[in-house]
Amino acid sequence: MDETEFWQLIDSSREAAEGDPEEQADALVERLVALDPDSVVDFARHFESRDSRAYTWDLWAAAGILLGGASDDAFDNFRSWLIGQGREVFEGALHDPDHLADLLDTFDDEVDGDAEELGYAADEAYEQLTGAEMPDLGLPPQPREPLGTYLDLDDDRVLAERFPQLWDRYGT
Repeated sequence: MDETEFWQLIDSSREAAEGDPEEQADALVERLVALDPDSVVDFARHFESRDSRAYTWDLWAAAGILLGGASDDAFDNFRSWLIGQGREVFEGALHDPDHLADLLDTFDDEVDGDAEELGYAADEAYEQLTGAEMPDLGLPPQPREPLGTYLDLDDDRVLAERFPQLWDRYGT
């Protein structure tokens, strides 16, 4: 599976779910079980490598602004949600998290920003196909600390200065 196929699966599942993260996870599992197990493993590698790329201080701060705070688990689920938004939003957020203010049409912290199930879609599909757990993906482990320069996620002044567009639109 190449990168284009990966993003096509993400996009088609999001469109089928009309943006609902839980329904997107279900739609993604349906699409993945139609593939062979090796393709599901490839999908999982693509997903996990993007999740690791998004493990940055800047994105954690952006998640905190959007969600009104973000614990470790909330940030993990946010990264899955961010991948689920598709290539344009994901890559745009990686390039400059402040641009999420422009990339997101709307953001409802009651529904958006949390796609825990999406992060497990490949595991579920693989298990349905094979009856076994997903094998080791052979990827380097996620860094112990987020990438980039540390940001105090509790300092509103720092967040407002670093992410003025996001802060103006979603800050507290």
